[in-house]
Amino acid sequence: MLENKELYIKSSIFGAGLGLGFGMLVGVITGALSASWNGVVFSVIAGAVLGLVTGAITGALTVWTAGRIGGVSSGTYTGMLFGAVFGGVLGIFIPDSFRASVASLNILVLDVLTRGRFETAVLLSFLLTLVATMVGAWVGGRNLKPRDLNKPS
Repeated sequence: MLENKELYIKSSIFGAGLGLGFGMLVGVITGALSASWNGVVFSVIAGAVLGLVTGAITGALTVWTAGRIGGVSSGTYTGMLFGAVFGGVLGIFIPDSFRASVASLNILVLDVLTRGRFETAVLLSFLLTLVATMVGAWVGGRNLKPRDLNKPS
């Protein structure tokens, strides 16, 4: 049990670090759509915070679903499912005032993506799925314990 607890802690911390990095990367790319420095800075900060939380939870969920035997695929699918659900739930609760301020920028791509709650939820779900999938794959691969093929079954 102690080994499993240590694996949860190590994977959560490692996942948080990866989520922070990947979240900032996705934030920079998404913020570039705004074509303004303020948009990029806000997106990087939001990506860092959401990536940190998403990465930590994805790391823990990857241990729960895959443990030491699941590998990259189990971590990937865990991240996909968690990122989609978590992003969708968060996207539903984005305030109307924030969506209105994004619409005031008059940038067609951002206006379309933040027109309603559904569009915002789908966008955030997609972005967090990207981060959680990368984190889950990395954590799952890192936790995989190689089998001894010379050992009889």
